[in-house]
Amino acid sequence: MTIEIGRYTGEWDELLELLDVAFSAPWTDQQYEAERLVWEPERSTVATDEGQLVGHTGTVSHLMTVPGAQVPVAGVTMVGVRATHRRRGILRDLMRSQLTDIHEAGNEPLAALTASEPVIYPRFGYGLAADHQEIVVPKASRTLRPVAGIDDVRIRYVDVHESLARCADLRNMLAAERPGMFQHDKRWQEFVIANNVTVDPSNGSKLRCVQAERDGELTGFAYYRTKRAQKGYVDVLRVHAVDLASHAALWRYLLEPDLLSETHCGMLASDDPLLDLLLDPRAPAATTRDGLWVRAVDVRRALAARTYARDVDVVIEVVDDFLAWNAGRWHLTGGPDGAACESTSRDADLTLDVRDLGAVYLGRPSLARLGRAGLVEEHTTGALAAASEAFSTSRLPFLDTGF
Repeated sequence: MTIEIGRYTGEWDELLELLDVAFSAPWTDQQYEAERLVWEPERSTVATDEGQLVGHTGTVSHLMTVPGAQVPVAGVTMVGVRATHRRRGILRDLMRSQLTDIHEAGNEPLAALTASEPVIYPRFGYGLAADHQEIVVPKASRTLRPVAGIDDVRIRYVDVHESLARCADLRNMLAAERPGMFQHDKRWQEFVIANNVTVDPSNGSKLRCVQAERDGELTGFAYYRTKRAQKGYVDVLRVHAVDLASHAALWRYLLEPDLLSETHCGMLASDDPLLDLLLDPRAPAATTRDGLWVRAVDVRRALAARTYARDVDVVIEVVDDFLAWNAGRWHLTGGPDGAACESTSRDADLTLDVRDLGAVYLGRPSLARLGRAGLVEEHTTGALAAASEAFSTSRLPFLDTGF
């Protein structure tokens, strides 16, 4: 068997057939069309066997928020290998080719993905950088603690398509403040709508949108559906608001559905105020799910691209068995106003694997926590605590849009 790795030059329909087989057809036709909206054909890497597509990995271009900055990030997506060709190193070769192309292009110091199987990607240097909560709130447990100004917020039903641009502008403004979120251009605005089509009208409503307003100004919005199953429920897809009163007003609306018994949300930030506002702390029955996985494609540029919570001057030795150019010692200096990073021959203060660098890059979890787990080796007393403070952020990273 001779497997060739290279750029894809074919059409969407041929790629769709591979994805359909590789993913065991979990997507609807509408969801495949949504994926096509954001597909960047020139950034697809494929494996072929005598002309047949047997593997694929795609890259989409993101402008993602990191602590103190917005950075170009390569979003890794639509990764799959035919079942007939698994366990032959094809995925490894696809990953290496993709990351090499990203590095040589020189624009994106980081790659990121959401994982269908989370045990796969750490071996290619990806670390879990953001999680989220999946919640189910029974109607009987909907009571919120008092929030000042909540009754001054008007909740209004609007058409999803007509309000799309206005809602996207508000969401992008907020995304610029939250590590892990990326800017939605027109493609991604349409993706959010198209990827949430309900194909069985007997079981769910169309996508709905409500806006929060105060004195005629847009202060927030929510996308949701209502579904009928054994228990009818509200399915909340996203809630964005510029202030606490608007956030609470939107959730109060979503938690009080007529004729429905529960409110579900599959992707809630782990530090969302709702988790503290519910009077019954057991009400959400929250389950933590993995979200965004991050990999340094260029350690030097990645470490210099973000800011740090306190002044930092540390030599970090990075172990990277997959991308040789990252392995070595890196002298990081900087603080709240910016940073610099250069290769050095100085003795290391800390040593960690590149996957763990990706995990802490956005501020979660802490370096100190990984140190307690034996994943960071401290060579200079006090260096781990100081670096851990520097890498920390006031808000947990969160990815609100899967890719």
